[in-house]
Amino acid sequence: MKKNILIIPGDGIGQEVTTWGKKVLEKISEKYGHDFAFDEAIMGHVAIEATGNPLPDETLEKARKSDAILFGAIGHAKYDNDPSAKVRPEQGLLKIRKELGLYANLRPILLFDELLNASSLKPEILKGTDILFFRELTGDVYFGEKHRSNDRNFASDLMNYNRYEIERITIKAFEAAQRRSKRLCSVDKANVLETSRLWREVVQEIAQQYPDVETEHMFIDNAAMQLVKNPKKFDVVLTANLFGDILTDEASQIAGSMGMLASASIGDGTGFFEPIHGSAHDIAGQNKANPLASILSVALMLEISFGLKEEAAFVTKAVADTLKAGFRTLDIADNTTSPELILGTKEMGAKVLEAFAEKKNVVYS
Repeated sequence: MKKNILIIPGDGIGQEVTTWGKKVLEKISEKYGHDFAFDEAIMGHVAIEATGNPLPDETLEKARKSDAILFGAIGHAKYDNDPSAKVRPEQGLLKIRKELGLYANLRPILLFDELLNASSLKPEILKGTDILFFRELTGDVYFGEKHRSNDRNFASDLMNYNRYEIERITIKAFEAAQRRSKRLCSVDKANVLETSRLWREVVQEIAQQYPDVETEHMFIDNAAMQLVKNPKKFDVVLTANLFGDILTDEASQIAGSMGMLASASIGDGTGFFEPIHGSAHDIAGQNKANPLASILSVALMLEISFGLKEEAAFVTKAVADTLKAGFRTLDIADNTTSPELILGTKEMGAKVLEAFAEKKNVVYS
């Protein structure tokens, strides 16, 4: 198989973790006889510094020509401390999602048993959790009209949705539910928000086309509580952009760390794959970042964009075996972890590649 893959390291630790995502792709290409060609581009703070634009035209053009994109992270502390900045790294990420039509963000909450004690939640509550979030990605307050009064004392963000935006991600979520345990929970705030009332109306209509899927509707505040109270009750979770952003970050505690969670942003063309963590400039360049979320994002790319299920399973199993051997980065270590097993970014990435060398082919099921 021949594919063109664009690497966009982005900012902060993104530049460190994507190095290992790329190395994994190179190993998969070598092992399975694929032809993966790589290119690289800039986006975010590094792009602003170089060009004044968080998403340069050259980067967008490369993205459109690629078969898949592996992204690192975006952001810089200087913008957190200056909310009035007109040009911001996040604008690049929002624009590339819009330009590529990446309307569905898939975030699997996959819990490795070896990390049960890394979470702040009790192991007996967590064990067996396997959730797939579908977060709508191109609507909501992120893209609605924004306003600030001249005296700076009033601000507003318009929360808006079109029917077609809700329909297309709902269909993808139901299709996924059919392949899993045939359970879907749609999260909204229909008791307060008109956009949520439209959301629930559309989901109810489409649910009739999938009578084999058990459909539940839940308000966002209840969903946030249930996610930590009984995460096993969820399988496929469908929700809007803002709610999905918050819920999936909350769910990172189930997996033990944001450094363990991969994501895929998809539409009808090029897929965009990234860890859910941020740029973490406080540890950037210190060999402390967890590369496993980037590596697991590669597994998502192989399966979702390229249809390479065996290769994806091989990558996930290598990560699982590395964790079973006891190796941890600092974010997923606990008080039972021996100091010699706590590794840096480079060392953890290298251990996964070692697991590749020791493994035979994985049978995907």
